[in-house]
Amino acid sequence: MAHNFALQPLLELMQERTDEASRRLGQLIAAEQNSRQQLSMLEEYRNEYVERLRQATQAGTTRQIIANYQEFLRRIEEAIEQQTKQVRQSENNTLRGQQHWRTQNTRLKAIDTLAIRHEEKLRKHEDKKAQKLLDEFTTRKFSTPKDDS
Repeated sequence: MAHNFALQPLLELMQERTDEASRRLGQLIAAEQNSRQQLSMLEEYRNEYVERLRQATQAGTTRQIIANYQEFLRRIEEAIEQQTKQVRQSENNTLRGQQHWRTQNTRLKAIDTLAIRHEEKLRKHEDKKAQKLLDEFTTRKFSTPKDDS
């Protein structure tokens, strides 16, 4: 008769929590990558706009157009600053997500180790039981009955 692992519900719960932590970490990593891509796009756009301003200045444009370029560049810089903060926040979220996943995974491994030990103990018990039955069978089969003649 096999004995159920008493902590099986806890093992299943820890597996679910670890799976959820893995999914969440994946989402956090994707969000961080997205934030980095947006920052990179803003920086590229700023660099392109700086080049346009340089070309407009060399071509001899009006002060108003230059002022418009400068105002637009100021706004891009503000957007870059905000996006940089978003990237830092995403990095922090990812780090917290990684730590949460590690914690859940460590707990799962601990319970899983107990489950493995439980299974090994049951297997050893069953092996001993089978060996005992085999020994008894062998002893009966090969024991010679005594003749009373």
